[in-house]
Amino acid sequence: MSHINVTINGRQYRMACEEGQEVRLLKLAESLETRVTELRGKFGEIGDARLTVMAALTVCDELLDVTARLHAMEQELESARSLRAAAVDRARTTQTAVANALNAAADRIEKTTQVLNRTIGGGIAIG
Repeated sequence: MSHINVTINGRQYRMACEEGQEVRLLKLAESLETRVTELRGKFGEIGDARLTVMAALTVCDELLDVTARLHAMEQELESARSLRAAAVDRARTTQTAVANALNAAADRIEKTTQVLNRTIGGGIAIG
């Protein structure tokens, strides 16, 4: 477990994090500090706790929006996967039907050729 110091709303906090997560925690704290600074610019000095809570609420609001978008995208992806699977099934069915039709046509041509050879040449090849 690592410990780092972060600054939020002008105050230093000693935070613990998993090994290797120090940079991420610093970026998160920097993002929250930016939000607090922006809110202070909009609303003035309304109290440290209130600014921090407002910043946290804006982050939660964005998280809810992103979560909803992600859920919608996951549903879209699932729908696209279903459509793709249906298209693959249709393509296989079509491919099988075409192959069967070609085989049947080849068989008919072969039989017609045999009948013509017997009719025209009396069974003797002309050439």
